[in-house]
Amino acid sequence: MMNEIERRRTFAIIAHPDAGKTSLTEKLLLFGGQIQVAGAVKSNKIKKTATSDWMDIEKQRGISVTTSVMEFDYRDYKVNILDTPGHQDFAEDTYRTLTAVDSVIIVVDGAKGVETQTRKLMEVCRMRNTPVIIFINKMDREAKDPFDLLDELEEELSIHVRPLTWPIESGARFKGVYNIYEHNLNLYQPSKQVVTEKVEVDINTEELDNRIGAPLADKLRGELELIDGVYPEFQVEDYLKGELAPVFFGSALNNFGVQELLDCFVEIAPSPRSVKAEEREVEPAEPKFTGFIFKITANIDPNHRSCIAFCKICSGKFTRNAPYLHVRHGKTMRFSSPTQFMAQRKTTVDEAWAGDIIGLPDNGTFKIGDTLTEGEMLHFRGLPSFSPEMFKYIENADPMKQKQLAKGIDQLMDE
Repeated sequence: MMNEIERRRTFAIIAHPDAGKTSLTEKLLLFGGQIQVAGAVKSNKIKKTATSDWMDIEKQRGISVTTSVMEFDYRDYKVNILDTPGHQDFAEDTYRTLTAVDSVIIVVDGAKGVETQTRKLMEVCRMRNTPVIIFINKMDREAKDPFDLLDELEEELSIHVRPLTWPIESGARFKGVYNIYEHNLNLYQPSKQVVTEKVEVDINTEELDNRIGAPLADKLRGELELIDGVYPEFQVEDYLKGELAPVFFGSALNNFGVQELLDCFVEIAPSPRSVKAEEREVEPAEPKFTGFIFKITANIDPNHRSCIAFCKICSGKFTRNAPYLHVRHGKTMRFSSPTQFMAQRKTTVDEAWAGDIIGLPDNGTFKIGDTLTEGEMLHFRGLPSFSPEMFKYIENADPMKQKQLAKGIDQLMDE
């Protein structure tokens, strides 16, 4: 059981709109072997759309509207990604998703730097002491100076940073990324849809001068010395406490620097952590199952009008068809078809462990924040609720459809 829990990595990708969250998710799925060819959010040449943007409106407008859950195996780890919407209108969904993850990757646009939505999301992470990794994206376009970007991150997000990869130039002159964490340099060929081969170069030899030219090689060596002088050594403990954010540079669209991010992430990111309930703190290694509902989505499958409740498992092991107590109703329930997700595609699972996110078929029994246990009365806290921002008056145009209208409004209320 401990092995299963230790190898889980559950995280959300958050950012300001258009920083590149969904593109980064696509490339992570590519490395995890879940997809063979990466889709694009908006592109005329690449016809395949992004996996996590499955709603029609998301495909048309090139934005994420709802959080998608995707899981894959990478090396010995099981990774659960939640790709969240960046737009202010859908921020509630993102805030709730942050209660169900153990760590976060923040994506920052290299040309624009820190933006308003990034600041707000960082505040939520700080309240919960969630560990944060920062990925500075779009280095294949003209970007700000990397040192200026690091200063801006420290000031705006009020967190210490430590670069673990370093870019060589940006825009048209972009040559590649030096991996400080593993001390090697990878020169890249841009590729939007498949994984490319890397060239490894030792930084202290003349081979570097031959590959990228002497002026750039000297500049890189100087900058790396400066980094070691200015920034403290990277300590995993500081990152896990939420006091230090490792920074990676790259381009999600062209697959630069994404694998370095993933390799380092699975090593240092936390496995599932304990969760506070009103009664006590729940440890992931406890033998009995507990979990809470943090999101309800309707119409994932266009053939069925069913809702799916997303359940985050906090402790123990979930087994299909076993009896579990729905704490708010005081009823025992059995689930014959719990599912795991690849965005819209679902597969039935027989068992799941602490840290996993599963979908439970819901016909109106669940509300956001409900708890499931093996009999213990627990109430998980910290799920945010929000006051209304818009007020509308609905008039039914067709009195014959009164029932459908009532049902539709109930469904919206649950979500």
